[in-house]
Amino acid sequence: MFSIYGISGQLFRGSMEQLRQIGAVAAIDRSNAMQGVGRDGIEPNFKAFVAAELQEPSNEAHRNALATYAETQNVVMPRQLLTQVKTLMSRTVITIPHTSTVLQAWKILASHSVGQAPVVNESLTLVGLLCRADLLRPETLPTPDSSALAWRALLAQSVAEVMLTPVPSVSLDTDIRRVAQVLLDRNLPGLPVVDELGVVNGFVSRSDILRAVVTDPPLDLWG
Repeated sequence: MFSIYGISGQLFRGSMEQLRQIGAVAAIDRSNAMQGVGRDGIEPNFKAFVAAELQEPSNEAHRNALATYAETQNVVMPRQLLTQVKTLMSRTVITIPHTSTVLQAWKILASHSVGQAPVVNESLTLVGLLCRADLLRPETLPTPDSSALAWRALLAQSVAEVMLTPVPSVSLDTDIRRVAQVLLDRNLPGLPVVDELGVVNGFVSRSDILRAVVTDPPLDLWG
């Protein structure tokens, strides 16, 4: 289930198909660097050595030991497929108060090394999304020959003036593939995860989904 929240509260709640009928909130160009994650149990040469020794063991004890080792390499561990947002979202979510200035919000993003964060009101209800990429767009920055006063004015702006709002959000039990589709449709770096009251309790990003694709337990791509 998807929702859209803005300054005035919840503006929409419905399915991905219904969300697609609503005009795009904004287009954000984002490039997320991703460090590959994988597993390499034993070197290929060592695997070949084990296979060769099983064919021509030097003695009975040696053969039994190698056979036992080989069996451990063939054990198939049960894996729980990831299908819903709650299985891979970031639960330690960084939020920005809507009363913050641009400078205060920038410090929050920088101190936690994140590129975006949900903006919330006094009730911790979602009202927007702030992305560092938006703050760095050329059309929003003073020109190089601008005075220091122009830069100070920018940094003193309220987050409410520059944040993305209204912003889509997602519920805990939403299918991950539908979330991925919305991220592609809206060109967003991620979606806040909210409860029925709009309180932010997580964040699911493109990186979270990519990480689920390349690690165990795997993302259910075909279910």
